[in-house]
Amino acid sequence: MSAATTRSRTPDRLCAEAVGLARSAAEEAAAPGVVGEQAGLQSEGDRVVTHFFECKEFGYRGWRWAVTVARASRAKLVTLNEVVLLPGPDALLAPEWVPWSERLRPGDMGPGDLLPTDAEDLRLEPGYSGEDEPPPTSVVSAELAELAEAEDAEVTPGSPASLPAVPTRGSIAAVAEELGMRRARVLSRYGLHVAADRWEESFGAETPMAQAAPASCGSCGFLAPIGGSLGQAFGVCANEFSPADGRVVSLSYGCGGHSEAAVMPKPPVPPPPVIDETRVDPFPLRPAADAGSVSADSDEDAGELGHS
Repeated sequence: MSAATTRSRTPDRLCAEAVGLARSAAEEAAAPGVVGEQAGLQSEGDRVVTHFFECKEFGYRGWRWAVTVARASRAKLVTLNEVVLLPGPDALLAPEWVPWSERLRPGDMGPGDLLPTDAEDLRLEPGYSGEDEPPPTSVVSAELAELAEAEDAEVTPGSPASLPAVPTRGSIAAVAEELGMRRARVLSRYGLHVAADRWEESFGAETPMAQAAPASCGSCGFLAPIGGSLGQAFGVCANEFSPADGRVVSLSYGCGGHSEAAVMPKPPVPPPPVIDETRVDPFPLRPAADAGSVSADSDEDAGELGHS
């Protein structure tokens, strides 16, 4: 280790003793009463020392006023270099800034919000082939791409579908529009896989609901099929009592609302009455004499027993 390095790590005596000069400079730069006790010093080099003072400003917990003083070689006069407010080891700092495109989460968009899509988005690919340049009102045009660089960019009012964009007659764009295929971009294979992974994670076979389901959605009558390649693995749930009602679900997903899981039995229906019209059953108008529990005796027998 050289002598110069040793001298740079050892604070200069005159600069270290200039605590009053450093405090006065900090109080002049800060608001009154926010400069606290001295929190140490640090050697910045030969005859250069930084004094630290606690900051009592609200909202700046752990921050320190750093005042750097220095003196020239062979000079006894210490001069002020700079005053700055710096965070300490345990300072309260703001979280790291994240671009808005990375902060955005599903469900954050509200009515009237506009979410610009990157022209090089890997989830999309050209909807038709050709060298036709997108119209100025397209979401991939150069003009709107420059406006979309700002988070709160204002673009032409109205959705791209409602804006006038008449393609040149005989161009590939005009033919694509006649065939119903005039979409500037469509989902790419990567975009399909990303969407499928996201839906599978939310309503797939590995969810707790599907693990406890009596059957899968592939055999449920409430499953509404969808077209395209995604229809081979997904559908839309149409059961209003299901937790996935109106959601895209995997065919391997399932819940307790399966149409065939528990079919309620029909109430029993009594058989129709049977009427036999080939025979007649007699019904006496009066009961028979021997139909009671006591035998019918004559009046003479009753008289002999002393009955009146």
